[in-house]
Amino acid sequence: MPNEPAPSQWTFPPAEAVIGVEGEVVGVGADLEPGTLLAAYRAGLFPMPLSTTGRAARKIAWWSPDPRAVLPLDGLRVSRSLRKACARFEVRVDTAFPEVIDACADPSRTGAWITADIRRAYTELHRLGWAHSVEAWDPASGALTGGLYGVGIGGLFAGESMFHRATDASKVALVHLVEVLREGGASLLDVQWETPHLASLGVITVSRPRYYELLTEALARPTPTAFARSTGK
Repeated sequence: MPNEPAPSQWTFPPAEAVIGVEGEVVGVGADLEPGTLLAAYRAGLFPMPLSTTGRAARKIAWWSPDPRAVLPLDGLRVSRSLRKACARFEVRVDTAFPEVIDACADPSRTGAWITADIRRAYTELHRLGWAHSVEAWDPASGALTGGLYGVGIGGLFAGESMFHRATDASKVALVHLVEVLREGGASLLDVQWETPHLASLGVITVSRPRYYELLTEALARPTPTAFARSTGK
């Protein structure tokens, strides 16, 4: 089972106490200690810099989008081509977390936001068994071709970022993640914001109050076995 870290020294305000950025930022500051991160996710918040450039890139904000984007676990749209792509990759869980987060943090990517501090924080969260990666590998070359990472708490999986180096590789990782969550009795896959790409896969938006209803129900569920047996190596 995941190891519960020391509790955070910080207390987060309620999500309704938004302070800016179009009503999505609840607070700025605090730290990225494991206990703080877990407290934030349990409160429906997640950390991201205020901006990807300038001084604001060094300021961690705690976000609560309204509406919130989620992927219903029975609503993933798997096209015929994606179903075929699933047969081309080998998918693993938690075998290359540092490599996945490094690929997601590639500064050449548009809108790159994963700082060195964020990388260290989530790598430690992975070591404790709370952050997870789902990876798509090329079975012929053994190369990591795509994947995603996020935080799993009970029946919640909060997706943070994904990447691909081969067509459909990140989508294949997402298909596998949904299977793991469904088989493990999870109920909430949070993807933060809707994009056209995510909407094409079945992502929908819900109001902040509805998200908190879904979150409360998800946190009461047990951790899926595939994640519960992960020790965060």
